Amino acid sequence: MSRTSLVALHGISGAVALLTIATFWVSALTAEFVLATPGVVAVRTAILYALPVLVVAMMAAGATGTRLAGRSKAPVIRAKRRRTIITAANGLLILVPSAVFLGLRARAGLFDATFATVQIVELAAGAVNIALLSLNMKAGMAMRARRVRAGKTTA
Repeated sequence: MSRTSLVALHGISGAVALLTIATFWVSALTAEFVLATPGVVAVRTAILYALPVLVVAMMAAGATGTRLAGRSKAPVIRAKRRRTIITAANGLLILVPSAVFLGLRARAGLFDATFATVQIVELAAGAVNIALLSLNMKAGMAMRARRVRAGKTTA
């Protein structure tokens, strides 16, 4: 795959991951504070079914980012790697299990203290991932801008 295609795929997959997490986060918060129980069930079920989109986008962003970074020791690349490791761990250990748990509990009508606690943890972890992915996107766009100013292409 050409560098140009890799850069495009990385940017698109990163943006899809960020937008998906942000959509899940806003939807969950809105459902909890604005919608009645059937609305919460619908939102939690939709998140559960849309979860593969997030997983595939995160995997693609991580794989393309790793390939683009190569063995670089540049500070910006190292910072992006650290943030990516945190977002991946956060996603695998907190966000995905929470989304599944909350989706299944909502469909079963179990809105208890456990549901609320897991939801709070999920919203906090989602906010962290939104912040970290936003920082990675900002860094990536700055790297791209520097390459363009320097007269380098991505081909």
